[in-house]
Amino acid sequence: MGIVDAPELRRVSAPTVRDAAIDLLRRLNMTSIFANPGSTELPLFRNFPEDFRYILGLQEAVVVGMADGFAQATRNASFVNLHSAAGVGNAMGNVFTAFKNRTPLVITAGQQARSILPFDPFLASREATELPKPYVKWSVEPARAEDVPLAIARAYYVAMTQPCGPVLVSVPVDDWDRAAEYVPSRIVSQRVRPDAAILEKIGNALDDAKRPVFVVGAAVDRDEAFDETRLLAEAHNARVFAAPMSGRCSFPEDHPLFAGFLPAIRDKIVGLLQGHDLVFAIGAPAFSYHVEGFGPHLPAGAELCQLTDDPQTAAWTPQGMAAIGSVRLGLLDLLARATPTKRGAPPARAIAPRVMPTVPLSTAYVMQTIADTKPADGIIVEEAPGARSVMQTHLPITQSGAFYTMDSGGLGYGMPAAVGVALGKPGHRVVALVGDGSSLYSIQAIWSAVQLGLPVTFVILKNGRYAALQDFAPVFGFSSQEHVQGTDLPGLDFVSIARGLGCSSVHVRNATGLHDAFAEAISSERPTLIEVEVEDRDVHQ
Repeated sequence: MGIVDAPELRRVSAPTVRDAAIDLLRRLNMTSIFANPGSTELPLFRNFPEDFRYILGLQEAVVVGMADGFAQATRNASFVNLHSAAGVGNAMGNVFTAFKNRTPLVITAGQQARSILPFDPFLASREATELPKPYVKWSVEPARAEDVPLAIARAYYVAMTQPCGPVLVSVPVDDWDRAAEYVPSRIVSQRVRPDAAILEKIGNALDDAKRPVFVVGAAVDRDEAFDETRLLAEAHNARVFAAPMSGRCSFPEDHPLFAGFLPAIRDKIVGLLQGHDLVFAIGAPAFSYHVEGFGPHLPAGAELCQLTDDPQTAAWTPQGMAAIGSVRLGLLDLLARATPTKRGAPPARAIAPRVMPTVPLSTAYVMQTIADTKPADGIIVEEAPGARSVMQTHLPITQSGAFYTMDSGGLGYGMPAAVGVALGKPGHRVVALVGDGSSLYSIQAIWSAVQLGLPVTFVILKNGRYAALQDFAPVFGFSSQEHVQGTDLPGLDFVSIARGLGCSSVHVRNATGLHDAFAEAISSERPTLIEVEVEDRDVHQ
């Protein structure tokens, strides 16, 4: 809720921009700085305070990915420092992901000294505030050095206001030693209650529906509304689907009302929602599509209601009514209504049969083993798009804050995000489920996990290909026999790569090896990489 303790304003000499910024970050509980150093950033870190920690990533995409995971885990904005235009450019893939994840990040980027900017100097960022657009909520290069602390404060409040997201402040290198004022303490609300009149209409529609269905998205878990969503579904005996491409778990996937996962394909969504007369999208777009589709967005005769914290999402939703504001506050208002007439329970989702081991292992068996073995409060961070449907079948997520993936579709998020989540949730075991192709976008994150001594288990599903692309090719007219160019990944040795980064690692291809390796990894206090050889035909089971 903003700054909590006012700074000590009595001082012998005027503070510098650096002094004021460090004081501000301390009061905002942003004492972990995710960064990769460059010459235009060094003055920020002179006389580095003992109560701060510098989280080094070997490449800027790793830096932002770690910061994203940490921010989601701690529910507070992360502070990121990038190296001028080149560093922002390296990081942009994960800045885009943070924007789609609605992750609050305060990104500072170094800029050349103001006195030489007219001469297009080496390392200058020519249009620093334009570079990250449109994937930041706000960006600024303050007109005066003394305005930098206030700009960082504003950036924090913008980043933390729903819908959250990344912001960028460009800071010339000579600003940090200029005189400035401390930033006054403030409290700024981060949530807005949805319109009561619209919620009343949604509540009436729910009460009147014969067969309502909920579609839940990542904003449910982001807004700590996991339990409220479950309670409302139980009150209405409504089936619950996870929204397409949702980056969080927003409903217990072993619950009798859970119906499964909607694909990002229009006609298949309509088919799965068939027979329901009211669709209530909670904390989710209605709907995210991945491929071109035609026809209706909903089954004939179905009404659409939506509760979202994002006005842009509400604006492009093609039909129905939408309440805009905090998902949790909106659900609390709906739960405060009189209990509706009890409906009969919908049929329960079929339970997947147990999977038998093979050599090489099937992806399904790997997921089943992790589900059987991981601690009850273990956390899954996933970036294996080709295996996601298998994971959804054989590795149910049942708790809030227990699952993270990217909403963007861009690779390079999973491994550094797992490091950030482990850093933000000490005491929890974090398992990173990553495809072999995905891992190589940010595999340097292993080094950061080693240096930080974090108990992350990296599970690399090694099938030697970009499975998601090969499996998706028929949608675009490829025949089953046609080779998809650029999707084979031969000759990769993740065990050696991990060892080169200082991480314990092992290759497995049978059930005994997997059980032994995973049991050892989740009991270790250090990071471990398990390279699991999986058979291609078992990626989608």
